[in-house]
Amino acid sequence: MTQLPAPNLDQAARRVLATNWRQSATVPAAGLYPHQWSWDSAFIAIGLRHLSPTRAQRELESLFGAQWRDGRVPHIVFDPHVAADAYFPGPSFWRSASVPDAPAVPTSGIIQPPAHALAAWSTYSADPAAARARGFLPRIYPRLVAWHRYLTTRRDLTGSGLMSIVHPWESGMDNSPAWDQPLSRVTPVPTTEFTRRDLNHAAAAERPTDEDYGRYVRLARDYRDAGYADSLRVHGFAVEDPLCNALLAAGEHALASMAAELGHDPQPHLSAAARLTDALVSTLYDPAAGAFFPRDVHTGSLIRSYSVGGILPLIVPGLPVAAELIKTALGERFRLREACPLPSYDLTAADHDASRYWRGPGWVNTAWLCWHGLRLHGETALADDLRHRLLDRVRAAGFREYFDPLTGAGHGADGFSWTAALTLDLIRAA
Repeated sequence: MTQLPAPNLDQAARRVLATNWRQSATVPAAGLYPHQWSWDSAFIAIGLRHLSPTRAQRELESLFGAQWRDGRVPHIVFDPHVAADAYFPGPSFWRSASVPDAPAVPTSGIIQPPAHALAAWSTYSADPAAARARGFLPRIYPRLVAWHRYLTTRRDLTGSGLMSIVHPWESGMDNSPAWDQPLSRVTPVPTTEFTRRDLNHAAAAERPTDEDYGRYVRLARDYRDAGYADSLRVHGFAVEDPLCNALLAAGEHALASMAAELGHDPQPHLSAAARLTDALVSTLYDPAAGAFFPRDVHTGSLIRSYSVGGILPLIVPGLPVAAELIKTALGERFRLREACPLPSYDLTAADHDASRYWRGPGWVNTAWLCWHGLRLHGETALADDLRHRLLDRVRAAGFREYFDPLTGAGHGADGFSWTAALTLDLIRAA
């Protein structure tokens, strides 16, 4: 692909977001992902705020319009105008219409990482006057509070003070090697029980295996058949994930800012952030490794697999081990100064795969989170270097879903929305 100069990169990113807009929300990519995805919309809103703060607000409002009564925000909101069999698992699999807590619009029953409070505060801050005129914060704040309450109550499966994910898809890093160990206890359903629509749009070598998919379907089916009850006995897979909990803690800081803006007491959110940060460090951080590891709730053991989620708690304000995480990011496992985007998994590991989804490729959203964390902790030179290299990577390879972190080759979907949106944010950070 011909390299794009900066003005053209901006224009090309705008075109991707215009192409993927569907009346009230943005699809991650035409074809492969034809509906609204939860954490995609959070990152998309962060970029959209530079083009249209109102559209960015609508992105989040559309997602939270599908929030369940128990507070959960589903990982997919299905577009009723899209063919029912365009994506698997679709509405007929999740059967949200049969769940009393679910909204009228069809959704999935699982969640994704809680990046939404950060996105909402960024969106509000882009044009506070316009947001106030639309009543954005008074609408979105109570929904975000309910979302965080769901995660800190219903999803605290052990009383540790940390939320658990109950499906690999909930991590956002679907087939990370970090999940291999807990997934090994799950019996996959036969391949005759599912149809892989993803392989119509992407090479099999870049996607999860059929065996992985069989396990994903088993876990989702069991959760569905239990009425989406959040009880440990229901879940064959239950993990306390560092990135999800870090986003939750950082999100509480964002909620504190919103509360203050609305004239409410911010202290409950600041206290919640402190509790989450303490639990995160005391439970999931390994000082000898200089990284966070997920914890398998069923065994109580840390999963000692170096994924990018183990260094991304950098996004938490006041994190006491930020310097150690940066040292790990600069080391051979992630090679922060050379690899771009930051690899999703340990470059030195025997099972690193630079082209297969979350088993090694770099993603712009996780690199953006690292950039955000570096700036937060005063590492401006490292952050600026990462920003420039990310923009160069996208300029050379296009708005791909993910990239080989060393060669820069693009993989997965093209015209990927959060790549375009976060590119816009990085351009404007100059």
